Order: sequence, then C-alpha cells, then structure tokens
Amino acid sequence: MLYGVKDLRVEDVEVPGVGAGEVLVKIKGATTCGTDLKIFQRGYVEKIIKLPTIFGHEWAGEVAEVGEGLEWPRKGMRVRAGNSAPCLHCAMCQRGKFNLCENMIWLWGAYAEYVKVPARMVLVNMQEIPQDVSYLEAAVTEPLACVLHGVEAAGVKLGDKVAIIGAGPIGLLHLLTVKKLGAQKVIMIDLVDERLEAAAKLGADETVNGEREDVVERVRSLTGGYGADVVIEAIGLPATWEQALKLARKGGVVLEFGGCPPGTEIKVNAEQVHYGELTILGAFHTTPMHFRRALDLISSRTIDARPLITRELGLEHIREAFDVLSTSKKEIKIGIIP
Repeated sequence: MLYGVKDLRVEDVEVPGVGAGEVLVKIKGATTCGTDLKIFQRGYVEKIIKLPTIFGHEWAGEVAEVGEGLEWPRKGMRVRAGNSAPCLHCAMCQRGKFNLCENMIWLWGAYAEYVKVPARMVLVNMQEIPQDVSYLEAAVTEPLACVLHGVEAAGVKLGDKVAIIGAGPIGLLHLLTVKKLGAQKVIMIDLVDERLEAAAKLGADETVNGEREDVVERVRSLTGGYGADVVIEAIGLPATWEQALKLARKGGVVLEFGGCPPGTEIKVNAEQVHYGELTILGAFHTTPMHFRRALDLISSRTIDARPLITRELGLEHIREAFDVLSTSKKEIKIGIIP
C-alpha cells in the first residue's frame, strides 16, 4: 500500500529519550535523496515507512547521549549510521542477503535536530566519521553504499563499456564508482543538458540527451555497434527500465537500480534475453558491509562526494529544498543543516 504525502511542515517535538543500547545523535547535516522526494510526492511502501512521520535518512552528527550498557560510541563522537539494520539470523541473512532481511528495522528522522538510533543499528551499522570529513560528505555514505551493492552485483570489470540512464545523484555516484573500477567508457544518458554537463565534469566519456537523440542508436554507435557491456538504470521509471534492456550487448548485464512504484510491470523481449543471454538484475538497498566501504571511499576521497552537494539550507527551508529538487535542472543534492 502507498501513502501520498499532502503536507510537509516543521514542528516542535520532544527530544527522544534513549534506552539501553541506544544512542541519541544531534544531527549536524543531512542530504536530500530521491527516495525522500518520492515519499513527499507519492508516498512509499508501508512496511518500510508509515506516515505521518519525520523522514530523511542520509545524515551524520555528534553523539549527544549514550544508553546504558554501551562502551562505544562515546559522547561527542562524530558518527553516522545506516538507515537500516538486519537481524543477522533470518533465512535471508543466513544466505548473506542482509539487504533482504525479513526482520529489518528502518530508521527515518534525519530532518530533525536529534535522532535516536536503535540498539541493533548501533551494533551493526554505525560508524565513526574521520575528523577531516565534513558531516554532509559523510551523509552521502548511504546512497553510495546502495550504489556499491548494485555495482558489485552487476560485476563491472576493467575495460567495460557502461551506459548509465539518469544523471541525478545516484547516476553520478554510479559514474564515479565504475570509473574507479576501470570502466573503459562510460556513457551518461539524461534529458537535461545541465545534468549531462555535470556528468562530463565528473568523468563521463560520452553524454547523450535522450530528448534530442535516438538513445539506442547512439549507444550502439559508441560501442562499435554491439551495445554496452553493462547498462545501469538509475531513474526508476517503466519506460527507462525497458529502454535499458535495449542498450545492452549480447551476453551483457542490465542493472535495474532505480525503484519503480510497487505493482509496476514492464515488457521484456524474450528473444533478446534467451538467444542473447542477457542478464537482468534488480538491486535493492544495501548491507552494513557496503556502508563501511562507502564511508572509507568517501573518507579517502577515492569517491569525492563534495561536488554532489550543490547548496546548503536550514531545516526550516525543507519545503523549499524539495520544491527546488522537483523543478531545478541544476541541483543534485541539497545539504540540510539543523
């Protein structure tokens, strides 16, 4: 079931109290995300987030209070935590599919002055932030962790030709990641020139404006007539999911990364999948291991998150931030500062 959001406001609420094993964190910075915008515009899956609620899930801050029984973290420590924590013992966790945990707990509430981190999340999915990494950079750990999970599943290799549909923040993080993995050519596809220009500055080898060009023809011409080794859909629309299937070479991989609304169906060419041995993958969320790797990559500047944050706004301007994200052709991520 989906819930539509009709109202977004800033209100005073009580500071959460902490119990045993829990941690209260003072938010120092949070970033906007396409998922938060989806919640605002069309609602979200009820089992993950129930409305009304405080939302926002990419954040970093300072430990304000530590619950009984914890030796780590310490008060005053700079930390970030994932927005999920698997149980580690269900059937999915036992298979190593921690992102598909049947008893996952979720944490929303980053667009606030304080957030309470549950005990399980402190235990399996909280990290200390190095001193030379800003809070907003650290907040980008969450989307990068999701990207790492997807790229790992897709098996991007040295010398691959990769086509990415969508030059928003997720698409750009995919770009940065596959370039570091040694992709020989990365083709970015979008409808907005400003986003494609940003992609070019971040290392895209080719850009394609799908509003003015035949995307399938252009990608094939850029790949010797074959199609891309790996295609990544980073938008979450049925039309672009189907388009991604047309861009891959025989034996290629299509990663359907962007989340469509529940119940969405797409058409698949069975001949292409069977005789062309096409691999089609879905990728949902991420794991604690990928969170740790993502923070390490950001901290070392192996993945530089700074260019993705295009402006900073105070918490009282959260509605303005979402309006900007909905209409602007230039904004990628907005930092929210309580």
